[in-house]
Amino acid sequence: MTASPFVSTEWLASHLNDADVAIIDASWYLPTMNRDGKKEYAEGHIPNAQHFDIDAVADRSTNLPHMLPSADVFARIVGAMGISDQDHIVIYDGAGLFAAARVWWTFKVMGASYVSILEGGAPKWKAEGRAWTNAPAKRVPKQFKAKFDTHAVADLATIKSTLKNKSAQIVDARPADRFKGDAPEPRPGLKSGHMPESFNVPFGEVVKNGSLVDSASLQNAFKNAGVDLTKPIITSCGSGVSAAILALALETLGTPAQALYDGSWAEWGARDECEVVKG
Repeated sequence: MTASPFVSTEWLASHLNDADVAIIDASWYLPTMNRDGKKEYAEGHIPNAQHFDIDAVADRSTNLPHMLPSADVFARIVGAMGISDQDHIVIYDGAGLFAAARVWWTFKVMGASYVSILEGGAPKWKAEGRAWTNAPAKRVPKQFKAKFDTHAVADLATIKSTLKNKSAQIVDARPADRFKGDAPEPRPGLKSGHMPESFNVPFGEVVKNGSLVDSASLQNAFKNAGVDLTKPIITSCGSGVSAAILALALETLGTPAQALYDGSWAEWGARDECEVVKG
């Protein structure tokens, strides 16, 4: 049985001040959401939480959004935040469950031993009337020994060979209208549609009210999209954020994704040589 990737609000409330519990506010939003994660963190957050900006802790050498940084860069930044690879890292966001999944996946890729997501995120925590502060958090710097799991990250070459060899199922988390090519991409310059023979499980079908739906509903979401949970899966989306929600859902079901396509549609949809299908 796979251990749950979640911790409850009750658990975190009783471990807020533990030295080996590192709390991360991962709030980040799409431009269409009209919300600002940094601003929201400054206005209020769970005590001792630090903000993790996926656009800042990223590979700055590419114009693709929030791509994973190198292990060395990641280790330096999070070590300075006072986070060790042996700490229990608890991640939440202001939406309930959105960018927290991307940061959860990032820490796992980088070799963190204990990574959890706060069930229900900030909305559930606040609704229960739990402690909330605008005081900045400060932890003593620690050493984060990063071990980059290259197998968990798919690049463009991997996706091309996967489609050619049919060695894994590509499952796209974008909304159905974007997957079908009926709606434009929010990022300018990208083609509309999807990869040939890919599957669509919109992340909105696996998240309701800031939490994952129950296991039976998760299984049905994948099954109804034609996905075989017994075969390898690579998740994808617009820019690697909601793909992590699908990876989280698969982990919860005990059928972890083989990898996540970090460049996702921001890369595939911008490349002339990459085939795009509509409908």
